[in-house]
Amino acid sequence: MFVHHESHERPGPKLNWLRAAVLGANDGIVSVAGIIFGVAGASDSLGFIITAGVAGLAAGSLSMAVGEYVSVSTQRDTEEALLEKERRELATVPEEELAELARIYERKGLTKETAHKVAEELTHHDAFAAHAEAELHIDPSNLTNPWHAAFASAGAFLSGAVIPLIAIAFAPTELRIPVTFVAVLIALAVTGSLSAQVGGAKKLPATLRVLAGGVAAMAITYGIGKLFGVIGI
Repeated sequence: MFVHHESHERPGPKLNWLRAAVLGANDGIVSVAGIIFGVAGASDSLGFIITAGVAGLAAGSLSMAVGEYVSVSTQRDTEEALLEKERRELATVPEEELAELARIYERKGLTKETAHKVAEELTHHDAFAAHAEAELHIDPSNLTNPWHAAFASAGAFLSGAVIPLIAIAFAPTELRIPVTFVAVLIALAVTGSLSAQVGGAKKLPATLRVLAGGVAAMAITYGIGKLFGVIGI
């Protein structure tokens, strides 16, 4: 699932979690804003709008949690199977595993003699950990917990989804749509900027893309709501 690069080219686990949190919050903002604007286009009832928004918030958070739990559980099962296979090979063919570890370090640029020496020392210290890191690129002591991932994903979505809900709930009746629109744009600008910063990309293009997507979602759903409101469906 992950391609191995040198450590300075590969984002760390904390950076990946931060990126996922920012993207989850962005999903929550756009999804619930789209629902709110669609209902607001068809009805002036704040009760209907808030009910639809809360339902979207709950459904989206649960969907994110379940999806992340299933995805991470599958990944963890695969990693555990690979680690168990490595344990068996170390127990049954240790010489072949030592030679394999040495070849890995040769491919990294070490001489044959140095690579063999490094492999021997790492094997003597902790053969399983050495193979897990060098061959599988897995930290056996730090496998991702699917429950943690599920709650984090749901929380990220929830943190973004509440923004349009709060905006439309407390805005003056005649200003509900513009106030919510501005609140969503500000929130999307923040998530777009953070996403670019985390990924090392240019902030302005990334932020403009996020804003364009959010504006399109709100405009389209509001237009659909207006259409269905007019024809009385």
